Amino acid sequence: MHPDLLRYSCQVALPGFGEAAQQLLKQAKVLIVGAGGLGCPAAQYLASSGVGTIGIADFDIVSVSNLHRQVLYNPTDAGQLKAEVACKRLQEQNPDITMVPITYKITSANAMQIIDSYDIIVDGTDNFETRYLLNDAAVLTGKPIVYGAIYQFEGQVAVWNARNNDGSYSPNYRDLYPQVDATQVPNCSVGGVMPTLAGIIGCMQANEVIKLITNSGEPLVGKVLLFDAQTMQSRVIKIGASTKVKITALQRSVEISTITAKAAKEGLANNTLELVDVRTDQERDEFDIGGIHFELDEVEDNLDEFKPGKTYVFYCSSGKRSGEAVKLLQQKLPGVIAYSLEGGLGNWNRD
Repeated sequence: MHPDLLRYSCQVALPGFGEAAQQLLKQAKVLIVGAGGLGCPAAQYLASSGVGTIGIADFDIVSVSNLHRQVLYNPTDAGQLKAEVACKRLQEQNPDITMVPITYKITSANAMQIIDSYDIIVDGTDNFETRYLLNDAAVLTGKPIVYGAIYQFEGQVAVWNARNNDGSYSPNYRDLYPQVDATQVPNCSVGGVMPTLAGIIGCMQANEVIKLITNSGEPLVGKVLLFDAQTMQSRVIKIGASTKVKITALQRSVEISTITAKAAKEGLANNTLELVDVRTDQERDEFDIGGIHFELDEVEDNLDEFKPGKTYVFYCSSGKRSGEAVKLLQQKLPGVIAYSLEGGLGNWNRD
Protein backbone atom coordinates (compact mmCIF):
# COMPACT_ATOMS: atom_id res chain seq x y z
CA MET A 1 0.00 0.00 0.00
CA HIS A 2 1.22 3.48 -0.85
CA PRO A 3 2.42 5.34 2.30
CA ASP A 4 -0.09 8.15 1.64
CA LEU A 5 -2.91 5.63 2.05
CA LEU A 6 -1.76 4.28 5.41
CA ARG A 7 -4.20 6.39 7.43
CA TYR A 8 -7.06 5.07 5.28
CA SER A 9 -6.00 1.42 5.40
CA CYS A 10 -9.06 0.20 7.28
CA GLN A 11 -11.53 1.63 4.79
CA VAL A 12 -9.37 0.65 1.79
CA ALA A 13 -9.54 -2.93 3.13
CA LEU A 14 -13.32 -2.97 2.84
CA PRO A 15 -14.71 -5.43 0.25
CA GLY A 16 -15.28 -3.61 -3.01
CA PHE A 17 -13.68 -0.36 -1.75
CA GLY A 18 -9.94 -0.47 -2.36
CA GLU A 19 -7.53 2.21 -3.49
CA ALA A 20 -9.72 3.17 -6.44
CA ALA A 21 -12.53 4.33 -4.12
CA GLN A 22 -10.03 6.18 -1.95
CA GLN A 23 -8.78 8.02 -5.03
CA LEU A 24 -12.36 9.08 -5.79
CA LEU A 25 -12.62 10.53 -2.28
CA LYS A 26 -9.36 12.41 -2.75
CA GLN A 27 -10.62 13.97 -5.97
CA ALA A 28 -14.02 14.93 -4.57
CA LYS A 29 -15.12 18.42 -3.56
CA VAL A 30 -17.87 18.65 -0.94
CA LEU A 31 -19.59 21.80 0.33
CA ILE A 32 -21.06 21.66 3.85
CA VAL A 33 -23.51 24.48 4.50
CA GLY A 34 -23.97 24.99 8.23
CA ALA A 35 -21.22 24.21 10.73
CA GLY A 36 -23.61 23.39 13.54
CA GLY A 37 -25.04 20.22 15.05
CA LEU A 38 -25.19 18.40 11.71
CA GLY A 39 -22.28 20.03 9.94
CA CYS A 40 -19.78 19.29 12.71
CA PRO A 41 -20.00 15.47 12.68
CA ALA A 42 -20.46 15.37 8.90
CA ALA A 43 -17.34 17.47 8.40
CA GLN A 44 -15.31 15.45 10.91
CA TYR A 45 -15.97 12.13 9.20
CA LEU A 46 -15.62 13.44 5.67
CA ALA A 47 -12.30 15.04 6.59
CA SER A 48 -11.02 11.93 8.35
CA SER A 49 -12.10 9.71 5.44
CA GLY A 50 -9.96 11.72 3.02
CA VAL A 51 -12.38 13.84 0.97
CA GLY A 52 -9.93 16.01 -0.95
CA THR A 53 -11.61 19.42 -0.70
CA ILE A 54 -14.20 20.40 1.89
CA GLY A 55 -15.82 23.82 1.96
CA ILE A 56 -17.60 24.87 5.16
CA ALA A 57 -20.06 27.74 4.81
CA ASP A 58 -21.36 29.43 7.96
CA PHE A 59 -21.46 33.11 8.90
CA ASP A 60 -22.45 32.44 12.51
CA ILE A 61 -20.22 32.57 15.59
CA VAL A 62 -19.68 29.95 18.28
CA SER A 63 -21.76 30.44 21.43
CA VAL A 64 -21.77 28.47 24.67
CA SER A 65 -25.31 27.20 24.00
CA ASN A 66 -23.97 25.43 20.87
CA LEU A 67 -21.43 23.28 22.68
CA HIS A 68 -23.69 20.42 23.79
CA ARG A 69 -24.20 19.30 20.17
CA GLN A 70 -21.58 21.12 18.06
CA VAL A 71 -18.65 18.99 19.09
CA LEU A 72 -15.93 20.66 17.01
CA TYR A 73 -15.86 23.65 19.36
CA ASN A 74 -14.86 24.35 22.94
CA PRO A 75 -15.58 27.25 25.33
CA THR A 76 -12.51 29.24 24.26
CA ASP A 77 -13.94 29.38 20.71
CA ALA A 78 -16.98 31.42 21.83
CA GLY A 79 -17.36 34.54 19.71
CA GLN A 80 -15.24 33.19 16.83
CA LEU A 81 -16.56 32.35 13.37
CA LYS A 82 -17.64 28.71 13.19
CA ALA A 83 -16.39 28.13 9.65
CA GLU A 84 -12.89 29.37 10.49
CA VAL A 85 -12.63 27.38 13.72
CA ALA A 86 -13.97 24.22 12.08
CA CYS A 87 -11.61 24.43 9.10
CA LYS A 88 -8.58 25.09 11.27
CA ARG A 89 -9.38 22.15 13.55
CA LEU A 90 -10.09 19.72 10.71
CA GLN A 91 -6.99 20.81 8.81
CA GLU A 92 -4.95 19.87 11.86
CA GLN A 93 -6.72 16.52 12.00
CA ASN A 94 -5.95 15.77 8.35
CA PRO A 95 -3.21 17.97 6.80
CA ASP A 96 -3.50 16.13 3.47
CA ILE A 97 -6.86 17.63 2.50
CA THR A 98 -7.93 21.18 1.62
CA MET A 99 -10.33 23.03 3.93
CA VAL A 100 -12.10 26.15 2.63
CA PRO A 101 -13.92 28.43 5.10
CA ILE A 102 -16.81 30.51 3.72
CA THR A 103 -17.77 33.08 6.34
CA TYR A 104 -20.44 35.09 4.53
CA LYS A 105 -24.12 34.35 4.10
CA ILE A 106 -25.22 32.31 1.11
CA THR A 107 -27.92 34.26 -0.75
CA SER A 108 -29.68 34.12 -4.10
CA ALA A 109 -27.00 36.49 -5.41
CA ASN A 110 -24.03 34.18 -4.70
CA ALA A 111 -25.43 30.65 -4.25
CA MET A 112 -24.90 29.49 -7.82
CA GLN A 113 -21.31 30.70 -7.91
CA ILE A 114 -20.43 29.05 -4.58
CA ILE A 115 -22.06 25.72 -5.40
CA ASP A 116 -20.49 25.56 -8.85
CA SER A 117 -17.06 24.74 -7.36
CA TYR A 118 -18.28 21.58 -5.59
CA ASP A 119 -19.54 18.11 -6.55
CA ILE A 120 -21.92 17.48 -3.65
CA ILE A 121 -23.68 19.79 -1.19
CA VAL A 122 -24.42 18.80 2.40
CA ASP A 123 -27.41 20.66 3.84
CA GLY A 124 -26.75 21.21 7.54
CA THR A 125 -28.78 24.41 7.77
CA ASP A 126 -31.26 25.36 10.45
CA ASN A 127 -33.60 27.67 8.52
CA PHE A 128 -36.03 27.05 5.69
CA GLU A 129 -35.08 30.00 3.50
CA THR A 130 -31.50 28.71 3.09
CA ARG A 131 -32.70 25.12 2.75
CA TYR A 132 -34.95 25.98 -0.18
CA LEU A 133 -32.25 28.19 -1.69
CA LEU A 134 -29.68 25.37 -1.57
CA ASN A 135 -32.19 22.90 -2.99
CA ASP A 136 -33.08 25.13 -5.92
CA ALA A 137 -29.45 26.03 -6.65
CA ALA A 138 -28.50 22.35 -6.57
CA VAL A 139 -31.29 21.52 -9.04
CA LEU A 140 -30.27 24.34 -11.39
CA THR A 141 -26.60 23.26 -11.33
CA GLY A 142 -27.33 19.53 -11.49
CA LYS A 143 -25.61 18.77 -8.15
CA PRO A 144 -26.80 16.18 -5.60
CA ILE A 145 -27.60 17.48 -2.15
CA VAL A 146 -27.48 15.41 1.04
CA TYR A 147 -30.21 16.65 3.36
CA GLY A 148 -30.43 16.31 7.11
CA ALA A 149 -32.83 17.79 9.65
CA ILE A 150 -33.32 17.38 13.39
CA TYR A 151 -35.87 18.52 15.93
CA GLN A 152 -36.17 17.40 19.54
CA PHE A 153 -35.81 13.57 19.33
CA GLU A 154 -36.40 13.03 15.61
CA GLY A 155 -34.26 13.35 12.50
CA GLN A 156 -34.47 12.95 8.73
CA VAL A 157 -31.90 12.13 6.02
CA ALA A 158 -32.28 12.04 2.25
CA VAL A 159 -30.37 12.50 -1.00
CA TRP A 160 -31.98 15.02 -3.34
CA ASN A 161 -31.47 15.66 -7.04
CA ALA A 162 -29.29 12.67 -7.91
CA ARG A 163 -28.96 11.94 -11.61
CA ASN A 164 -30.72 8.72 -12.68
CA ASN A 165 -29.40 6.33 -15.31
CA ASP A 166 -31.96 7.61 -17.85
CA GLY A 167 -30.77 11.21 -17.43
CA SER A 168 -33.67 12.33 -15.24
CA TYR A 169 -33.17 13.55 -11.68
CA SER A 170 -34.47 12.11 -8.43
CA PRO A 171 -36.93 14.05 -6.24
CA ASN A 172 -35.74 17.16 -4.42
CA TYR A 173 -36.82 18.94 -1.26
CA ARG A 174 -39.74 20.68 -2.98
CA ASP A 175 -41.19 17.32 -4.04
CA LEU A 176 -41.60 16.45 -0.36
CA TYR A 177 -42.23 19.93 1.04
CA PRO A 178 -43.45 22.32 -1.70
CA GLN A 179 -43.66 25.14 0.84
CA VAL A 180 -43.22 25.52 4.59
CA ASP A 181 -44.32 28.38 6.83
CA ALA A 182 -41.07 28.87 8.73
CA THR A 183 -42.75 31.00 11.39
CA GLN A 184 -44.79 27.97 12.51
CA VAL A 185 -41.78 25.68 13.04
CA PRO A 186 -39.68 26.33 16.18
CA ASN A 187 -35.92 26.02 15.86
CA CYS A 188 -33.70 23.98 18.16
CA SER A 189 -33.03 26.87 20.53
CA VAL A 190 -36.77 27.09 21.21
CA GLY A 191 -37.98 23.50 20.83
CA GLY A 192 -34.82 21.78 21.99
CA VAL A 193 -32.83 18.94 20.48
CA MET A 194 -31.19 15.75 21.73
CA PRO A 195 -27.42 16.31 21.29
CA THR A 196 -26.67 12.72 20.28
CA LEU A 197 -29.33 12.98 17.55
CA ALA A 198 -27.26 15.67 15.83
CA GLY A 199 -24.27 13.32 15.79
CA ILE A 200 -26.30 10.41 14.45
CA ILE A 201 -27.93 12.34 11.62
CA GLY A 202 -24.72 14.20 10.75
CA CYS A 203 -22.85 10.89 10.50
CA MET A 204 -25.61 9.49 8.30
CA GLN A 205 -25.17 12.47 5.99
CA ALA A 206 -21.43 11.82 5.78
CA ASN A 207 -22.20 8.18 5.03
CA GLU A 208 -24.46 9.17 2.12
CA VAL A 209 -21.78 11.48 0.73
CA ILE A 210 -19.18 8.70 0.80
CA LYS A 211 -21.58 6.32 -0.97
CA LEU A 212 -22.28 8.90 -3.67
CA ILE A 213 -18.60 9.65 -4.24
CA THR A 214 -17.49 6.01 -4.36
CA ASN A 215 -20.57 4.71 -6.21
CA SER A 216 -21.16 2.15 -3.48
CA GLY A 217 -24.10 0.86 -1.49
CA GLU A 218 -27.65 2.15 -1.93
CA PRO A 219 -27.85 5.92 -1.32
CA LEU A 220 -31.11 7.36 -0.03
CA VAL A 221 -32.13 8.55 -3.49
CA GLY A 222 -35.89 8.96 -3.89
CA LYS A 223 -36.27 8.05 -0.21
CA VAL A 224 -36.36 9.72 3.20
CA LEU A 225 -35.04 8.01 6.31
CA LEU A 226 -36.89 8.92 9.52
CA PHE A 227 -35.13 8.25 12.82
CA ASP A 228 -36.46 8.39 16.40
CA ALA A 229 -33.73 8.72 19.01
CA GLN A 230 -36.05 7.74 21.87
CA THR A 231 -37.04 4.37 20.45
CA MET A 232 -33.97 3.88 18.21
CA GLN A 233 -36.36 2.95 15.43
CA SER A 234 -36.05 4.11 11.85
CA ARG A 235 -38.06 3.71 8.68
CA VAL A 236 -37.49 4.62 5.06
CA ILE A 237 -40.26 6.24 3.03
CA LYS A 238 -40.10 6.02 -0.77
CA ILE A 239 -41.16 9.21 -2.54
CA GLY A 240 -40.59 8.28 -6.18
CA ALA A 241 -37.90 7.80 -8.78
CA SER A 242 -37.88 11.24 -10.40
CA THR A 243 -38.83 14.80 -9.56
CA LYS A 244 -42.26 16.20 -10.41
CA VAL A 245 -41.22 19.80 -9.68
CA LYS A 246 -39.91 22.23 -12.29
CA ILE A 247 -37.45 24.81 -10.94
CA THR A 248 -36.35 27.46 -13.45
CA ALA A 249 -34.80 30.18 -11.28
CA LEU A 250 -33.80 31.02 -7.72
CA GLN A 251 -36.27 32.86 -5.57
CA ARG A 252 -34.80 36.14 -4.44
CA SER A 253 -33.52 36.04 -0.86
CA VAL A 254 -35.41 38.19 1.62
CA GLU A 255 -33.26 41.16 2.57
CA ILE A 256 -33.30 41.65 6.32
CA SER A 257 -32.53 45.11 7.68
CA THR A 258 -29.59 44.99 10.09
CA ILE A 259 -27.86 47.47 12.35
CA THR A 260 -24.33 47.41 13.74
CA ALA A 261 -23.66 47.26 17.47
CA LYS A 262 -22.09 50.73 17.33
CA ALA A 263 -25.13 52.30 15.64
CA ALA A 264 -27.49 50.52 18.04
CA LYS A 265 -25.60 51.84 21.05
CA GLU A 266 -25.74 55.36 19.65
CA GLY A 267 -29.49 54.97 19.09
CA LEU A 268 -29.99 53.81 22.67
CA ALA A 269 -28.02 56.77 23.97
CA ASN A 270 -30.26 59.10 21.95
CA ASN A 271 -33.47 57.26 22.95
CA THR A 272 -34.37 56.70 19.28
CA LEU A 273 -34.81 52.94 19.36
CA GLU A 274 -36.02 50.10 21.57
CA LEU A 275 -34.35 46.72 22.06
CA VAL A 276 -36.23 43.43 21.72
CA ASP A 277 -34.64 40.22 23.05
CA VAL A 278 -35.84 37.07 21.23
CA ARG A 279 -33.67 34.55 23.09
CA THR A 280 -34.92 31.96 25.55
CA ASP A 281 -35.73 32.76 29.19
CA GLN A 282 -32.62 30.87 30.28
CA GLU A 283 -30.36 32.86 27.95
CA ARG A 284 -31.83 36.13 29.19
CA ASP A 285 -31.35 35.13 32.81
CA GLU A 286 -27.67 34.52 32.11
CA PHE A 287 -27.04 37.84 30.33
CA ASP A 288 -29.05 40.61 28.69
CA ILE A 289 -28.61 44.17 27.49
CA GLY A 290 -32.14 45.28 28.29
CA GLY A 291 -35.26 45.81 26.23
CA ILE A 292 -38.53 43.92 26.05
CA HIS A 293 -38.40 40.14 25.82
CA PHE A 294 -40.31 37.63 23.71
CA GLU A 295 -38.96 34.27 22.70
CA LEU A 296 -38.90 33.95 18.91
CA ASP A 297 -42.00 31.76 18.73
CA GLU A 298 -43.90 34.32 20.88
CA VAL A 299 -43.28 37.34 18.62
CA GLU A 300 -46.21 36.68 16.28
CA ASP A 301 -48.61 36.45 19.24
CA ASN A 302 -47.47 39.88 20.46
CA LEU A 303 -47.50 41.93 17.26
CA ASP A 304 -49.75 44.53 18.91
CA GLU A 305 -46.77 45.52 21.10
CA PHE A 306 -44.96 47.00 18.08
CA LYS A 307 -46.09 50.50 17.11
CA PRO A 308 -45.63 52.37 13.82
CA GLY A 309 -43.26 55.30 14.13
CA LYS A 310 -40.97 53.53 16.61
CA THR A 311 -37.71 51.78 15.75
CA TYR A 312 -37.01 48.33 17.16
CA VAL A 313 -33.72 46.44 17.27
CA PHE A 314 -34.15 42.69 17.74
CA TYR A 315 -31.25 40.75 19.19
CA CYS A 316 -30.16 37.20 20.00
CA SER A 317 -26.81 35.48 20.46
CA SER A 318 -25.73 35.52 16.81
CA GLY A 319 -28.27 37.40 14.71
CA LYS A 320 -30.08 34.38 13.24
CA ARG A 321 -33.18 34.37 15.42
CA SER A 322 -33.39 38.14 15.45
CA GLY A 323 -33.25 38.05 11.65
CA GLU A 324 -36.23 35.68 11.61
CA ALA A 325 -38.12 38.06 13.91
CA VAL A 326 -37.40 41.05 11.66
CA LYS A 327 -38.49 39.04 8.62
CA LEU A 328 -41.77 38.29 10.38
CA LEU A 329 -42.38 41.96 11.16
CA GLN A 330 -41.55 42.95 7.58
CA GLN A 331 -44.26 40.52 6.43
CA LYS A 332 -46.91 41.23 9.08
CA LEU A 333 -46.25 44.88 10.02
CA PRO A 334 -44.62 46.63 7.04
CA GLY A 335 -45.20 50.03 8.68
CA VAL A 336 -43.00 49.20 11.69
CA ILE A 337 -39.26 49.93 11.47
CA ALA A 338 -37.28 46.91 12.68
CA TYR A 339 -33.62 45.91 12.53
CA SER A 340 -31.68 42.79 13.48
CA LEU A 341 -28.56 43.34 15.56
CA GLU A 342 -25.74 42.38 13.20
CA GLY A 343 -23.70 39.53 14.69
CA GLY A 344 -25.91 39.43 17.79
CA LEU A 345 -24.52 39.77 21.28
CA GLY A 346 -21.16 38.49 20.06
CA ASN A 347 -20.63 41.69 18.12
CA TRP A 348 -22.21 43.78 20.86
CA ASN A 349 -19.64 42.54 23.39
CA ARG A 350 -16.73 42.97 20.98
CA ASP A 351 -17.66 46.50 19.93
